[in-house]
Amino acid sequence: MTKDKSKVFLFIDDGPAPIAELETPIVFDLDTKKLTDGEHILKIVSHSPSGKEGIRKISFTVANGPAIRVEGLKNKDVVDGTLSLMINAYDKGNQKSFLINGSETPQTIPFWIWIIIILFSGWALYYEITSANMQ
Repeated sequence: MTKDKSKVFLFIDDGPAPIAELETPIVFDLDTKKLTDGEHILKIVSHSPSGKEGIRKISFTVANGPAIRVEGLKNKDVVDGTLSLMINAYDKGNQKSFLINGSETPQTIPFWIWIIIILFSGWALYYEITSANMQ
């Protein structure tokens, strides 16, 4: 270890062995494809040239797998009867080209759009009836 630089040790999820030992300053590419999807903790332990130690923990979530969209059921919903669910899973592709097939989830029309359409149609019908009576 060089005497004028700090050294850092990188750990993932309280692992016993560091995934990297680096002298600072450094740019490190963390390959999340080697981690399972879900929550993880990156722990950085530093050793300064004077012998002092510092620790920093950073929580992050890995989502390398296909994205999953569910329409018709939300987290912690209270439900009964039969549910009609629309489920879509799509991948990000190889990140060098855009994958369009299956990358968009079709969605139902929100209820407030239906209300606006009904109100507008009612107003248009009222307008037609009242303007026809004036002629």
